Amino acid sequence: MSVGEQQTLADEIAACRICRDCPAGGAERRLPHQPRPVAILSSTARVLIAGQAPGLRVHETGIPFNDRSGDRLRAWMGIDRTAFYDPTRFAILPMGFCFPGYDARGSDLPPRKECAPQWRQQAMAAMPQIELVLAIGMYAQKWHMGPASRKTLTETVRNWRESYFANRAPRILPLPHPSWRNTGWLKKNPWFEDEVLPELKAVVRLYTSD
Repeated sequence: MSVGEQQTLADEIAACRICRDCPAGGAERRLPHQPRPVAILSSTARVLIAGQAPGLRVHETGIPFNDRSGDRLRAWMGIDRTAFYDPTRFAILPMGFCFPGYDARGSDLPPRKECAPQWRQQAMAAMPQIELVLAIGMYAQKWHMGPASRKTLTETVRNWRESYFANRAPRILPLPHPSWRNTGWLKKNPWFEDEVLPELKAVVRLYTSD
């Protein structure tokens, strides 16, 4: 796919209103606010950050991971904001491009069901140069890893060596979501900081070095 074709695809994604106009599950499942797809495609980046769905602050600013979760993710990766938002280094493609809203408890809803079937395969095909996928959260892990993902996120991340060193292209490194709501998970699973984060920083340097 040429750069021009990739830009056309990016423009089509930005203009998408499927979760408002043709919602999965019928009209009662319509997105209750104006869609604002957030994604960064790249023709040169070797690393794809595959997240879940934008939060409210990202929806308001149109900038992916422009929140406390992004701050934590950048710390995990060992990079600053300038490097993180450099499209020559990183593509950013959540499973759902739009903020899905909140549930009755005030937690973010899952990624919209319309998004991945409509766009993800096209977007991945537009970026054949991707060599590493950082699969953040269960939705990204199930899509990118398929049957290699485990029943729980903890099991999938705990077995990161199995997925990362598998004979596949691109390589996949599963991660928990960097939300501050997962602070308890991080405390219960200190092996993540001890084992996974050093490898994450190392592979980010490897795949983004000039």
